[in-house]
Amino acid sequence: MTVRDRVRTTDTATNLRAGLLVLAAVATAGTAIELATERHWNGAVQLIPWFALAMVAAAWVLTAWRPRRASLAAARTLITVVFLVSLYGIWEHVESNLNAGWLDAFHAAGWQSLGTGTRWWYAITKTVGAAPPLAPGILAQAALLVLLATWRHPAAADGSTSPTRCTPPGTTSSTPT
Repeated sequence: MTVRDRVRTTDTATNLRAGLLVLAAVATAGTAIELATERHWNGAVQLIPWFALAMVAAAWVLTAWRPRRASLAAARTLITVVFLVSLYGIWEHVESNLNAGWLDAFHAAGWQSLGTGTRWWYAITKTVGAAPPLAPGILAQAALLVLLATWRHPAAADGSTSPTRCTPPGTTSSTPT
């Protein structure tokens, strides 16, 4: 059976779930490459996204490989932690930019005279500082993709280990040959 044949014989929800997991894997791998090229490992705080990536990968495995009700619940728990880590990362990046505002060559002279809202806006938009405020959001995106793959998963409903085929209501289940 070719991949094309399998896609044709598998229900739409399963194909979409597989697509979400592929996108999550690409986002996770891309984030790991980005963190490595930025050498994001100086100090304990910079190691946090690496642990979050490991949690996304673990949630991915729990969802993609022989999912069961318990493994999907564990994946959702890991994803919740990754969301919190992502929010913390966004905060750390914005705060770092805010603290670097007075060092900016263009804004240094008038930094203290700027309004609080303006300073925060400059920090959020990376007008000042070097930390990309939305970069930690990719962790949340990857986690969201895995979370969506667990949504209404057949294994979560009946505890089965083979969610490759959903049976429409009112029909009997049959095993494909």
